[in-house]
Amino acid sequence: MSERKVLNKYFPPDFDPDLIPRRKQPKNSQQVVRLMAPFSMRCNTCGEYIYKGKKFNARKETVEGEDYYGIKIFRFYIKCTLCSAEITFKTDPKNTDYSAEHGASRNFEPWREEQAVEEEDRLAKLEEEENNPMKALENRTTDSKREMDILDALQDIRARNARNERVGNSVDLLAQIGMEEVESAEDAERKRLEEEDEKLVREIFSRIPVDGATGSTVTVKRKADEVEPTVESLLPESTRALISEKSTELQGLKKKKGGGKNGLGIKMVKRAKAV
Repeated sequence: MSERKVLNKYFPPDFDPDLIPRRKQPKNSQQVVRLMAPFSMRCNTCGEYIYKGKKFNARKETVEGEDYYGIKIFRFYIKCTLCSAEITFKTDPKNTDYSAEHGASRNFEPWREEQAVEEEDRLAKLEEEENNPMKALENRTTDSKREMDILDALQDIRARNARNERVGNSVDLLAQIGMEEVESAEDAERKRLEEEDEKLVREIFSRIPVDGATGSTVTVKRKADEVEPTVESLLPESTRALISEKSTELQGLKKKKGGGKNGLGIKMVKRAKAV
């Protein structure tokens, strides 16, 4: 029973996947998907209410000839839970929602209510302006005042952006000046050190023109004026005293070793060389 759950299947050595025949499917084939009702609706056939969130095994297809700025529109087919009548609805990218297409009617469509309210307000405003000229003048004054406020706010935003840009440029300019000052100080220090090295080299080495040759010179190293110090002179006083004590002790030990041969009554005789 455990073999049916393995992930790796056996493929024989002579297996060739290119020999497997491929299924030919139509271009716009329907796919079976599992989904939930995107909105509450009522079946037009039996009057059954289908609430939002109810799960269906639906068929999905791409709507031919319809799109919204290049975005594909999909159609879904479901069946009524009571009479099994077919219900279709589509995606609505324009309103970021779904729209009922066939077999059912949507209970509530928020964008339609907003459009109806806007249309009612517009019609009421036009009717009021036709009957009352003072109201029309007042509305025009209000609209012009609103436009002036919008232009003032836009001008303030532009001025603020320009000021922020100037402040940013000044900060960048100060940072750049500071970096230039640091770089100039570093360059001056580097130049001073190079001049000192060059001066030292000129003191030690010098170029002497060769007699009889035009434009040819010889590099000559200057001889040191002072006598080079010894190693002992470079050591501190305590170290020199310790070295002198050690050397004295070593000399005494050598003398003792030299007198120990005759102290035992042994006389060393040198052998004569054989002729």
